[in-house]
Amino acid sequence: MTPDPNDPIALTQALIRCASVTPADEGALDLLQTALTGLGFACTRLPFGHPPDGPVDNLFATIAGGSGPHFAFAGHSDVVPAGDLAGWSEDPFAGDIRDGFIVGRGAADMKGALAAMVAATARHLAKGPLQGRISFIITGDEEGPATFGTTMMLDWMEANGLVPDLCLVGEPTSQHGLGDMMKIGRRGSLNAWITVNGAQGHVAYPTRADNPITRLVAILTDLKARVLDTGNDWFQPSNLEITDVSVGNPATNLIPAQARARINIRFNNEHSGAALADWIRATVAAHAPSAQVEVKISGEAFLTEPGALSALVGDAVHAVTGRTPELSTTGGTSDARFIRRLCPVVEFGLPGQSMHKVDEHAAVADIAGLAAIYGVLLARALSG
Repeated sequence: MTPDPNDPIALTQALIRCASVTPADEGALDLLQTALTGLGFACTRLPFGHPPDGPVDNLFATIAGGSGPHFAFAGHSDVVPAGDLAGWSEDPFAGDIRDGFIVGRGAADMKGALAAMVAATARHLAKGPLQGRISFIITGDEEGPATFGTTMMLDWMEANGLVPDLCLVGEPTSQHGLGDMMKIGRRGSLNAWITVNGAQGHVAYPTRADNPITRLVAILTDLKARVLDTGNDWFQPSNLEITDVSVGNPATNLIPAQARARINIRFNNEHSGAALADWIRATVAAHAPSAQVEVKISGEAFLTEPGALSALVGDAVHAVTGRTPELSTTGGTSDARFIRRLCPVVEFGLPGQSMHKVDEHAAVADIAGLAAIYGVLLARALSG
């Protein structure tokens, strides 16, 4: 039975009991669709992709009333694996309450926020005729490759004339207490795989071989030597990290034929992924013209300049908690990086200290508080 959509606690527990380890759904989107359909939303399921990475199921839900802005909530129903079950004090997919906390995978990231969004919307709709439009953009592919989720949903929305005026993503942005931080931007991310080929030979006869490790070390040294930037008013400095070096040579007397490395760059809005990719390729080519370089840009840096949307969220947070949230761009990537191409977007949600950890949890009081904040935000956003 679907919980009362006005009750974010029961809805959070029900969502956690859907073991939606990415890209599986296990009923999480069905639960949300049932709740939203009951509130009058038109729901569209958007499965994208093909095996082995797909199909991935997604949900777009929308309801419109009188004239007014189009406000969208965005989030994800998929979660990371539970990991070592022996380390959990509770069944990670039971959604039990212990000492005032809901324990379970996804409690913080971000089933608690999804439940708070639904509850806030149910309460708002009960107050009277809707002005404007409310939409839900819910993907099942945020914790995975993010290939068959939000990006494709946005294309579908754009093609169907359903572009929001403003959007809030419910990622767990709070740090030490509910409402102390929101995200107004994120750094971009790219990975690069570098493969240097040489010629195998005996270590005693180096002139008869070509050691690819020597050139790979020179490439990595040059890449690490560059100071990408020193940061700016809203972003920390960009950083390049070597995340893997592999040769796979078990012999002590053999110069290998190939050496490989992988790097990751987290970059701020002073760079583009394409420009960094060009720089990587040029640096590699200077040392090893025949090397192969594969670059994958996970997302560009984005910034929603402080203004109307951040003030709207900040005012709602202050009205409920008395806190004024810090405006931040720290942390990893989120689907907000895709949504920013259509409309202004910020992220605000629960405290995230336990996300992706054993015994992930969210305070019952925080989920209730988040629903209240989202309710104030809806009322003020749709009033224009």
